[in-house]
This record gives sequence, C-alpha cells and structure tokens, in this order.
Amino acid sequence: MFYQAQMTRILSLMLFFGLFSGLSGCSTWLSSSFEDPDVRLVKVDVLRAKLLEQRFVLRFRIDNPNGVSLPVRGLNYVVHLNEVMLAEGESETWFTVPAHGHHEFDVPVRTNLWRHVRQVVKLLEQPDQPISYRLQGEVKTGLLFGRRVHMARNGVIIPGDFLPE
Repeated sequence: MFYQAQMTRILSLMLFFGLFSGLSGCSTWLSSSFEDPDVRLVKVDVLRAKLLEQRFVLRFRIDNPNGVSLPVRGLNYVVHLNEVMLAEGESETWFTVPAHGHHEFDVPVRTNLWRHVRQVVKLLEQPDQPISYRLQGEVKTGLLFGRRVHMARNGVIIPGDFLPE
C-alpha cells in the first residue's frame, strides 16, 4: 500500500514538472515580449467562376517576428468587394511558423454571388476602374493557451487584370 501511494506521488510530480516545462515555451505568448505575427493576403486564384458557384484559393502569408516558433491552429476570415460580402469561412489547418520566419498557406473558398449579381455586373462594367476590397479575420495561435491575432487589410483590385482578353 505504501509503495503504491509513493509511486502515485512520483508519477504525479513527474506529470506536473513535465507539463510545467512544456508550457515554459508558451510563456512568450503570455508575456508582453510577444509580437503579433503579420498576416497578409498575397494572392487570389480563381479556380472556377460559374453562374451559381465560384471557387477561389486565397493564399496567405504569416511572418513571425518572434524568437520562438509559432504554432497556428487556423484562421477565420471575411472578404468584401465594395461592401459586398464575397466570402467568409474558417480554415482549420495546423502548421508551425519558424522563429523569425514565414509560412504561406492556401485556403479554398466556395461562394455564390447570385444574390449580388447586379452589383457584381455593375462593378465589372468598367474593368479598368479599381474595386475596393476588405479582408478581416483572426488567426488562432498557440497550443493550450493560444492567442487570437486580429487582422484587417484594405486595398483595391483592378478587374481588368483578372479578365481574359
């Protein structure tokens, strides 16, 4: 009986110290020295554009300015074109961004612009005129005690650059 209690105590202490030492790497995420990673949309590929369904691939880049690797657990996003919601969704892809490094990843997007067809056609009537876009979202980082890094980007695209001649 004494042996079993002693063994349980030793295993409990080993488990406690194992968790404590494993979480010591997470301390930079909880401290003020952690810098938020920079998240950017770097490319949009149109895979298929039919009347009732459009498929895109959004390519994101995450730059990690920290001295420790950064585990990423996913991404939530919303994309607007001239205040018309193009897409919203979530990516549950897990990966690790190396310390002082970057990682690019693709997010497949499927949308239906049928309810916005008038607005989209009006935007495309002048293919040389810029169309504003807005990307908002958050990146889920960390393992046990993660942070949510908010992102917001605004810009313009010129539809003529994406239309075949």
